[in-house]
Amino acid sequence: MPHLLFDRIDEPGLNTIPVYERRGGYSALRSALAMPPEAIIEEIKQSAIRGRGGAGFQMGQKASFLPKGEMAKYLVCNADESEPGTFKDRELMQKCPHALIEGIIITTYATGIHRAFIYIRGEYQLQADILDQAVAEARAAGLLGENILGSGHSLELVVHRGAGAYICGEETGLLDSLEGKRGNPRLKPPFPAIEGLYAGPTLVNNVETLSTVPTIINMGGAEYAKIGTQGSTGTKLISVSGDVQRPGNYEIELGTPSREIIYGLCGGPRDGRSVKMWFPGGSSSPVLLESDLDLAYDFDTLAKAGSMLGSGAIIVVDDSHSALEVMQKVVKFYAHESCGKCVPCREGTNWTLKMIERIEAGEATPMDLDILASAQSQIIGHCLCVLGDAMAMPVGSIVEKFRDELAEEIEAARERANSLTYATA
Repeated sequence: MPHLLFDRIDEPGLNTIPVYERRGGYSALRSALAMPPEAIIEEIKQSAIRGRGGAGFQMGQKASFLPKGEMAKYLVCNADESEPGTFKDRELMQKCPHALIEGIIITTYATGIHRAFIYIRGEYQLQADILDQAVAEARAAGLLGENILGSGHSLELVVHRGAGAYICGEETGLLDSLEGKRGNPRLKPPFPAIEGLYAGPTLVNNVETLSTVPTIINMGGAEYAKIGTQGSTGTKLISVSGDVQRPGNYEIELGTPSREIIYGLCGGPRDGRSVKMWFPGGSSSPVLLESDLDLAYDFDTLAKAGSMLGSGAIIVVDDSHSALEVMQKVVKFYAHESCGKCVPCREGTNWTLKMIERIEAGEATPMDLDILASAQSQIIGHCLCVLGDAMAMPVGSIVEKFRDELAEEIEAARERANSLTYATA
């Protein structure tokens, strides 16, 4: 498998300019500054790279939505990485921050942007410190600030630390937080490309996406597009956790069979256990079964299977866990993290949690599963942002795929409750 972002990622000192440049770092920037800005956008379009943060929208197309002209425009790097199971961006920022900075400089030059921000989650204190040092180092080397390398392009880059909220990973909630407000999602349209940070056109991209830009410039967009599949080009960083013997971050070629990832790279579940379900794209993705492990791991294949690649966080659950236990952990997280701005999410997440607690207390009947599934269908697509969907999609899929097991759990809980009642009578 080709390694582009993780090539010798553990080399000592890679977080500094001397080692990064010895490895060819900032050569892509020098090449890009000698190109017309529109040629860079064309290379990114030819690469067909899709956003690595979760939505999977093509980066080149997204960048082309920004209006032309000299108005104040902004680039915001989403380094919040708050999706449960995702920890790939953390490793990139910690070990190779200059790849991100180089990608940001190239992208701002291509789009005529002169102010950029890296919004990093508050819990990433070490990574934020490393980024601060790398930005200062780049500025001292003339790679940031006025007239970068004599090109006429100027850029101010700020590392902004969040305060720890899942909702700030949503791009408009992030923008509100960056402006000093409470992190609440905005109604769309207008989209950030038209009216984003400080009401100016704003390009929002993920850490992994921006860190890949230097590779695309060095390789050429058409050459990069030869890696992976037609609809999912390039390599992808994945974070694998849960019931596997070798959890961690891996770089794979998109289109790799999922079984090869979970059993080949990660060793599968411990001996005597089998895969019960797995989340292919973080806790917000609909679950798949062991029978789905032969699916190619790419955007389109997983979407056709009823799930999504998302942020690339694979969470494996073996047969030692109950479906109810998994569902409850997911719902507790999203009910806690809902900002409460819109009714379907605010009420839907809390009522879903109460319905699961009703099952545990032995107060539910099989009909409650129909109500639970119906509630999720009324949440999906009706919220201001995708947080409500992020809970409803996996919960709906668990109810659908493990309905018999959940019905048995309901009956067992009712029997336990009745036994306790008789014992205390």
